[in-house]
Amino acid sequence: MSLVGFETWAQLAGDSPTSRTEWAAVVAAWGEPHRRYHDLAHLAAVLGLVGELADAAADPDAVRLAAWYHDVVYDPLRDDNEAVSAERARAGLRGLVPEERVEEVARLVRLTAGHAPAADDPNGAVLCAADLAVLAGPPESYAAYASAVRAEYGHLSDAAFTAGRITVLEHLLALPALYRLPAVAAAWTPRARANLTAELGLLRARAGGAS
Repeated sequence: MSLVGFETWAQLAGDSPTSRTEWAAVVAAWGEPHRRYHDLAHLAAVLGLVGELADAAADPDAVRLAAWYHDVVYDPLRDDNEAVSAERARAGLRGLVPEERVEEVARLVRLTAGHAPAADDPNGAVLCAADLAVLAGPPESYAAYASAVRAEYGHLSDAAFTAGRITVLEHLLALPALYRLPAVAAAWTPRARANLTAELGLLRARAGGAS
């Protein structure tokens, strides 16, 4: 069964004409041609990790649905993608799942703007860990991720992208915890911090050389 196939979706949102139409729209959004990292492969990776970490969540199905929607709107020209994605989730899921779960999905999607779940938010911890797992990959995988993100912002000059990316990396490194889940924090945090620190050093050197 495909992680992004309708059968997987239907386990969460039912098998109805409305559900099938919504699934097709969500998949189409993730397949937009301007996406280089935030694409169907990323969606599948996050869904797979949410499945592996689901036992730590209070509402695993809400987290799975939030994964489907967390970057359903991804426009590099705007800075409110998570908020718009949350509203897209509300509109798309209403009538397909209970209203309480719709609101939890929207909350979780908004949370991915800063990836800073509270210590008592297991749903948020699972989603954010799955979304940020790429940071803890081998250096070559991290480099491919960073390159794909740069490609998504091809409309920016190197100077503008570097400045913005430095801000993102500094935010991530300043988080009280990159991963709130004990199951992954010990193994993933050192690798993620090493990757982030290495990229930040390169970008700061580039910015300094350009000044």
